[in-house]
Amino acid sequence: MKFTRCGLDIAKQVFQVHGVNEHGRVEGRKTLARGEVLEYFAQLPACLIGIEACAGAHYWARELTKLGHTVKLMAAQFVAAYRKHGKNDANDAEAICEAVGRPNMHFVAIKSQEQQAVLMVHRARSLVVANRTALVNQIRGLLGEFGVVVPKGVRSLRAQLPAILENADNGLPALGREVLDGLLEQFRELDRRIQQFDGKIRELAQQSEPARRLMQVGAIGAQTATALVASMGDPHVFKSARNYAASLGLTPRQYSSGGTSRLGRITKHGDRYLRMLLVHGARSYLRVVDKKTDSKSAWARRLKKRRHVNIAAVALAAKHARIAWAMLAKATEYRPVQAEEPAA
Repeated sequence: MKFTRCGLDIAKQVFQVHGVNEHGRVEGRKTLARGEVLEYFAQLPACLIGIEACAGAHYWARELTKLGHTVKLMAAQFVAAYRKHGKNDANDAEAICEAVGRPNMHFVAIKSQEQQAVLMVHRARSLVVANRTALVNQIRGLLGEFGVVVPKGVRSLRAQLPAILENADNGLPALGREVLDGLLEQFRELDRRIQQFDGKIRELAQQSEPARRLMQVGAIGAQTATALVASMGDPHVFKSARNYAASLGLTPRQYSSGGTSRLGRITKHGDRYLRMLLVHGARSYLRVVDKKTDSKSAWARRLKKRRHVNIAAVALAAKHARIAWAMLAKATEYRPVQAEEPAA
């Protein structure tokens, strides 16, 4: 059996293979258990394998590449258009096989183990932050039941909760104080774990030469730089800086027809975490933009004056994404250009 191209629909235990020859004719369909996948492909001549970019896809792409195959990852939304009839494993594998052979298909860069490990730090930190936010809201709700109101935010609770527990005149029962004291210890433990993750991210940023270069850009710190380097993978997968910004959902949604161009809100495609980091970084940059004299800051000031600050922040985030792609794709330093006119 010789495949020129095949689609592999992966899952936890059951995998489906659909292979075609150089003429596009079906050469084989097979269902494999998880333990049979590598043994099966080790016996096949080198071919092009398509996989949907989902959980476990990067692992299988690396393993199949070691066997001499060429592996391409694709977003599931691009594969769905090639699926015929109902959705099942066999039809999914056939759609993947068809999609991977399209010359204009957008592919996802295969991440290395080191890149995925860096992203694990970011995902773990996000989980701890979400748990701390849920805990803060729970504590505020419990205090509100006894008429004790704490302002929103982690800082407010961190500052006021110890004093509330020490105040004997606020009407909190002894059992309630005991419960809140345990929640306060849990809150402090989550704070400590977040600080550990932040320290690890700073350490990773200093160890990574591309991340150190990205941190030369204003509004890109250690967290954003390491996430960009680990998530982007091979920057040459994207044809241009604008394509990369579009992959993060930072470009306007287009609905144009008959020569009339209609642009709407941003698409919000791609990595939500990266988009959030870039937008928050742009918001911080806009707070101090009046003190800067480079051309990017002058452009941001003009945009901030004529449009809402949220629109300016997203536009600046898209610019930072394009700058980051150019720096990583061309292996260059950040070279800010001074504006012709100094800041007012």
